[in-house]
Amino acid sequence: MTATLDSAAVAQYLADHPRFFEEHAGLLGEVKLSSPLTGKAVSLQERQMEVMRAKYNALELRMAELLRTATDNTTILNNFHEWHLTLLRSEGGAAMARDLVDGLRAHFGVPQATLRLWNVAPEHTDAPFAAGVAEDARLFASSLRAPYCGPNKDFEAVRWLDDPAAVRSTVLLPLVADGKTFGLLVLGSPDAERFSPVMATDFLVQLGKSASTALAPLRA
Repeated sequence: MTATLDSAAVAQYLADHPRFFEEHAGLLGEVKLSSPLTGKAVSLQERQMEVMRAKYNALELRMAELLRTATDNTTILNNFHEWHLTLLRSEGGAAMARDLVDGLRAHFGVPQATLRLWNVAPEHTDAPFAAGVAEDARLFASSLRAPYCGPNKDFEAVRWLDDPAAVRSTVLLPLVADGKTFGLLVLGSPDAERFSPVMATDFLVQLGKSASTALAPLRA
């Protein structure tokens, strides 16, 4: 009576005898497998080539993705550098708030941007950035432990922008100094995917820290 070998046993045998097909080279052309690409029967050698081509194509796609990411990161770093230069050239004082926001629009192509500060020094109480902010908005800003990045949910802060009705996605960045939130930086876009909840926020965190440091002298 002939014993029946299961597929696992055959696979283990071939793994234990790596020279099997060298010793039985003729089998390479006789063994037929179904190709997932064409649906036709192909030899073991042809199937192996298909597998290798698929792996190669996957690596090519991964390399292209990495190159795109590297290019995007380089662009962001360059823009971040130019924005920092804008802050360094600023006259400071109330002009810092204006230059900071204008720099975001210019260097990052942000369609709309604005900010609000509270508890500002007396000489800045009449500045546009010191306009009234509801207590709920202040509490919301203080509750943020990371930048909000996603759809506009009719936030009060979005209504500070020039054209809030056009905003479909937004970034809300709390401005913090000495452990206290003293303002909110708001970015808005008509593109629902521009500021997505799934996007990485590492860069936004750094942007918020830079903005907080630049604006902290405006506090009381």
